[in-house]
Amino acid sequence: MRYLTAFTGSNGLAVVGSGDLELRTFVTDFRYLTQAAAQVDASFERHSASTELLDALPRLLSPPRLGRQGLRVGFDDAHLSVKQHERLAGSLPEGVELVEAGGMVERMREVKAPGELQRIGAATALADAVLERALDGRLSGRSEREVALSLEYELRREGAQAPSFPSIVASGEHSALPHAEPRDVEIAPGVLVTIDMGAELDGYCSDCTRTVATGDPGAEAREVYELVLRAQRAGLEAVGPGPTGREVDAVAREVIEDAGHGEHFGHGLGHGVGLEVHEGPRLSRQRAGSALAPGNVVTVEPGVYLPGRFGVRIEDLVAVTEDGREVLTRLPKELRRVG
Repeated sequence: MRYLTAFTGSNGLAVVGSGDLELRTFVTDFRYLTQAAAQVDASFERHSASTELLDALPRLLSPPRLGRQGLRVGFDDAHLSVKQHERLAGSLPEGVELVEAGGMVERMREVKAPGELQRIGAATALADAVLERALDGRLSGRSEREVALSLEYELRREGAQAPSFPSIVASGEHSALPHAEPRDVEIAPGVLVTIDMGAELDGYCSDCTRTVATGDPGAEAREVYELVLRAQRAGLEAVGPGPTGREVDAVAREVIEDAGHGEHFGHGLGHGVGLEVHEGPRLSRQRAGSALAPGNVVTVEPGVYLPGRFGVRIEDLVAVTEDGREVLTRLPKELRRVG
């Protein structure tokens, strides 16, 4: 909704036609009329309805208004509930056919316009600054949850609308969980700590992960860190216009597999970032996808996770350019020792 219309409220409906049926209609309820007047793109007709916005569709799609029969209407089957679909199908005028069209807008969103790239870059810079300050302080002796909450407070204090997602702070054996939730457990000295965080700024997200050490984590941990760093740099070098997400994933994955840790890297190499922190395109061995294109923004985040011991993940946000890539994340990546 925001991508098509610029509306940020929680109750809106858009009907968009193309080709020989140019149609741009936006509907919301009384609570959002003033907001819609200020936000919704001027190319849209604006209408009001009850809070049950689907009730407005028969009037908007009626043959007298559109001047044609046999209308095909695409609906977002990835998000429309079964109950809403039944209600929609039962309320449409005769001759209107519903067609599954989920993912259409999401595919358009994969290629970012210059203004979107600027917003993502600003969100990345904000999150970088907050994490850099946190790493200049002390982690050991503080709980994972305390560190996560302080990061999210600082993000908002610096101007972010919210964190892109609940921040991950995972230390010691807990860092072996890729999506660990911060615990009320103190971070010990001499362990690895994985911090995964991002900022939402002006509607657009960022995403970054750094693994640091509270002292000397031991020879094996340092060796695994260097392995993940090599894989991450190889993955970054593979990003550019032309290769598919599966091909980019394979470049970084091969580095980890050759070192004997293939079974310890179970997730995809990365994902798109934009209005949502997880969107297309995907860098994954499960999905070939289309070729990367200028304007794509993706994460590159290989990891090695040793259950019950420790985990390492390093993640940058990178934009695909006409002739290669631009790494948006600016934080250093050499293993950092913090207090």
